[in-house]
Amino acid sequence: MEAATAPEVAAGSKVKEASPADAEPPQASPGQGAGSPTPQLLPPIEEHPKIWLPRALRQTYIRKVGDTVNLLIPFQGKPKPQAIWTHDGCALDTRRVSVRNGERDSVLFIREAQRADSGRYQLRVQLGGLEATATIDILVIERPGPPQSIKLVDVWGFSATLEWTPPQDTGNTALLGYTVQKADTKSGLWFTVLEHYHRTSCIVSDLIIGNSYAFRVFAENQCGLSETAPITTDLAHIQKAATVYKTKGFAQRDFSEAPKFTQPLADCTTVTGYNTQLFCCVRASPRPKIIWLKNKMDIQGNPKYRALTHLGICSLEIRKPGPFDGGIYTCKAVNPLGEASVDCRVDVKVPN
Repeated sequence: MEAATAPEVAAGSKVKEASPADAEPPQASPGQGAGSPTPQLLPPIEEHPKIWLPRALRQTYIRKVGDTVNLLIPFQGKPKPQAIWTHDGCALDTRRVSVRNGERDSVLFIREAQRADSGRYQLRVQLGGLEATATIDILVIERPGPPQSIKLVDVWGFSATLEWTPPQDTGNTALLGYTVQKADTKSGLWFTVLEHYHRTSCIVSDLIIGNSYAFRVFAENQCGLSETAPITTDLAHIQKAATVYKTKGFAQRDFSEAPKFTQPLADCTTVTGYNTQLFCCVRASPRPKIIWLKNKMDIQGNPKYRALTHLGICSLEIRKPGPFDGGIYTCKAVNPLGEASVDCRVDVKVPN
């Protein structure tokens, strides 16, 4: 229930005296005859009528369709004045609007407001030949209707141009603008691209090459967005531009080279029964073939030795060498451009 926050006189409320023609003549009591010389006097006015209009009602009072309107308007006057409500200068429709008048206030109640309830309501407080008035403007609003149509005007590059017409029904209040959304056919999800937009045409930019887009537009007022929105019948196809790449000719560099050892084999001494490894590094292109020799004899395929080559690193593992495994070991690299070799001496000692 609306209540006054402070005793403030309404802007525009006024008190006036009735003309002699409006004043009611004294009424004769039942016990007096028509020709009685002493008429009954009206009670004296102790307090002039005055209306205290709450501050919130001094501007247009806005409600949504279906909301309850419950206005409490305090007034003064003694003895109790008569309070009369009118809607746009006419009597209230008692089927929709109810009024309760008390000693010091009057209540206007509408259970479910409709747009037809909008208008100017006037409260008149009368006491004898005096009268005070206050005016309240009530506006009942709802969501607007959708824009009547939307059209895809043009598509170029990464952008599309749209046009639409305003809705026929604005919801009994001014529009706050339009909300424009886009959806690509791949995902089908709608994304907002413009909000509170006031024109009836726009350009949507930053569209993705290769996608096709649909668009829709909502109208918006104080109650929110329209419940539905028209969708473009044509899709905006963002075409891929035909791009031809021209490569500049360049001379192919020849990386071929004959084998060359960047790290030679190192002489070593080992003990009988303990595995020993030999390492060296070679560079060549194309990839060379690696051959291991012992005392100038090929040892490829001998299970006592395991040879590995990875990224130019050559290794030879001598498994549990014996006294006769000592000698000169050679690593030879061969490719079509040439060959290279390195060697080392391996001594095997018997522990004491």
